[in-house]
This record gives sequence, C-alpha cells and structure tokens, in this order.
Amino acid sequence: MDFATLLGYFASVIVLLGMMMNSVRLLRWLNLAGATMFAIYGFLIKALPVGILNSLIAAVDIYYLLKMYFHKEFFRTITVRGNNYYLKEFLKFYNSDIKKFFPSFEYKPHLNKYTFFVLRDMNVAGIVMGREYSEHILKISLDYTVPQYRDFKVGRFIYKEYSKKFAQDGYNKIVIFPETKSVEKYLKKMGFKKAQLDNKNCYMLDIKKLNDEIQNS
Repeated sequence: MDFATLLGYFASVIVLLGMMMNSVRLLRWLNLAGATMFAIYGFLIKALPVGILNSLIAAVDIYYLLKMYFHKEFFRTITVRGNNYYLKEFLKFYNSDIKKFFPSFEYKPHLNKYTFFVLRDMNVAGIVMGREYSEHILKISLDYTVPQYRDFKVGRFIYKEYSKKFAQDGYNKIVIFPETKSVEKYLKKMGFKKAQLDNKNCYMLDIKKLNDEIQNS
C-alpha cells in the first residue's frame, strides 16, 4: 500500500473521530486535520476536485477556529429557586451524563445556598450548586457543563469571576470532593489543590489568594 492510500485511510479515520466529538472546537480541529490530509491525498493522486474541495474545507475550519479563539464571549449567571420547573427538567434530561461525573449526586434543594445556571452567549452552558460546608468554606455539590461547552471556559468564568461573589458572601475557600478522575483533572486545570478536610480527600481553591492574583495580573 503506497503513501497516498495510507494517507487517505488515515484522513478518513480522523474525520470519523471528529464527527463523534461533542466539543465543537475539537470537532473543528479534527476536521481541519482530516481535510488537510484529504487535500494532500487528492493532489498526490491528481484528483484535483478532491484536493481543491478539501483545501476549501480546511480554510473554512481555520476561519471558524480563529473566530472561536478571538471572539469575546458573553457570560452571565441566572439564580433559580429549588422548585424552578426548567431546573427540574434540565436535571432530568442530563441525569445520566451528570452521573458520569458526580455518581452520588442527589438533588436536595433545601441544602443549597447557591443554585445558578451559567449562560454563554445567552445559551445555557452549565449549572452550579453550592452549599455551606462551614462558616468560611463553600462546598460545590454540582458543577456540570453541557457537552458542547466543555472547553473549560465555563469553569474559568465560575472560579475566576463568580468567586468574587463567593468572597463577598464571606467564603474564603471552595471545596469539592471529586468522585471521578475526569473531575479531578478538571479541578486541577481550574487551580484547585489537593487537600484533606475532616479526614477526607478533596480539592480546595483559596478564593482570597485567587482574587489577589487576578487583581495583580
């Protein structure tokens, strides 16, 4: 099997993988890689329509990726009450996916001090629930982002911008007790540090230190 044929097969696999991605950004990157390889494949076998078409597809992917990286997105939160109908339907719809990250999560509205949706360009991107662990420690019981927005931007907004609100309410630390490796990985990216609280493993974020770093940056 020659190089061009191998390249064509490999490009097909990359495009197929891209179609399986929930993240639009990752889909674009994989589609760009696949289209670029298909363009090279087309020119190698002298199939100009294949080469030209995939070159144009690659150019479109580059355009949208640049737009994603340089477009300033709008974030805001909407606080909801425990009996909110949309909230209940949201949790029901995403229940199986939520359980992948928070297996023991149970909705107990009476315990939550904070329940809010995170909007990204006015689309519901995620939900956060927090309850008081102690006088100055806030426990996040749920930090869930819908699949198409899992590029860490929602998390950065919550823990770098909304943490100011937590600080104003008297909290100086945020704690999460992760149950899965994927959540641990996410928390490390958000700046949480591994710690122990009441003889339990957890990840903790120092809000005061974070806010000081933001002000000095």
